[in-house]
Amino acid sequence: MTAAHPAPVPAQSRAPARDRDRDRPRFIGSQVYARPTYDGVHPLAIPRVPTVIALARAIGWLDDSRYLTSPRAKPSALRLFHTERYLDALQRVEATQVLTPEDREVHGLGTLSNPVHPLMYRRPATAAGGSLLAAELLTRGGVVYNPGGGTHHGHADRAGGFCYLNDPVLAILRLRALGVERIAYVDIDAHHCDGVEEALAGRDWVRMVSVHEARRWPFTGSARDTAGGSAFNLPVARGFNDTEFELLLQEVVLPAVADHRPDAVILQCGADAVLEDPLSRLALSNGCHWRTVAALRTLTPRLLVLGGGGYNPWSVGRLWTGVWATLSGAEIPDRLPTQAQSVLRALSFRRAAGRNPPEHWFTTLADAPREGGIRDEVRDLVQISRARLKAFH
Repeated sequence: MTAAHPAPVPAQSRAPARDRDRDRPRFIGSQVYARPTYDGVHPLAIPRVPTVIALARAIGWLDDSRYLTSPRAKPSALRLFHTERYLDALQRVEATQVLTPEDREVHGLGTLSNPVHPLMYRRPATAAGGSLLAAELLTRGGVVYNPGGGTHHGHADRAGGFCYLNDPVLAILRLRALGVERIAYVDIDAHHCDGVEEALAGRDWVRMVSVHEARRWPFTGSARDTAGGSAFNLPVARGFNDTEFELLLQEVVLPAVADHRPDAVILQCGADAVLEDPLSRLALSNGCHWRTVAALRTLTPRLLVLGGGGYNPWSVGRLWTGVWATLSGAEIPDRLPTQAQSVLRALSFRRAAGRNPPEHWFTTLADAPREGGIRDEVRDLVQISRARLKAFH
């Protein structure tokens, strides 16, 4: 028996048989994510991508034919968005582990969010390299998953919000340079995608849609903020539930993407909007993310799914592994095989939630639905967005 799970529609399902193997979803990963970087008190001092890789392999969903090792992006590639001055500073501080006042004040390095550590350039450059590789792969169509990506708070000349570089912007700009004309960027991380919006505001060939928690850092992305006409911002209140998410998905997110007629869609699939995450106050189940992945796949010939936020090792590992199942058409079992359970039982977490984790965090991937009432402020977001869509025509 398997849990109910949306069956994704394969991208380019009418392609000749000889092309279908090429278009099978590809998973981009790297051993760099398994190397220690942050100290124990930093929210990212947890295993995330390595857990997803280990879980997917333990269940039998990820073999070598699907897996690609992410290259590390060179500074010349990163200059597509980031400034040379910032990249020089980032590499120098990694090499010397020494900050200047300018490194901190101008470039945002050496802060609590973006501390100095031994891989502060190489690790984000690898994530960026994965997203740039994905852009290259997607020129002919298909689906690519880069869970190490999704660093949507990075700015051209400074770090922000745990993000030293901005791989979503780099992927979008690279796709555009390769001739992909219309791109939609969807972000369901609990935190607003300020770096992406700042970089792409006012460009009519890109449409950004962000569902994020209101009145939470970085305190941007109000419902009236359209980024020069490019963005649909959907700030939601604490306690945001599955029923409310489904309303926004069906009435705003998918119509806004479909209306743009995108040649490619990039989804930032941050795992911090679920109930168990310590850095948000939203209350979603991981099924919301999986339904979004499945629905967006039907709207475009090119889909890139990225990771992002997520600060509980069990909820991140379970959610992002389920994303890969959705992309690859696998059925999620009611109960995980013993080898996969062992991966989850080996995790630890220094926050309070790690002291007595519930048994289903070890034995399942799918959360129980977290349904509830629909509040007026969510209905208001629908009305505001409908009016904007109508105005485009």
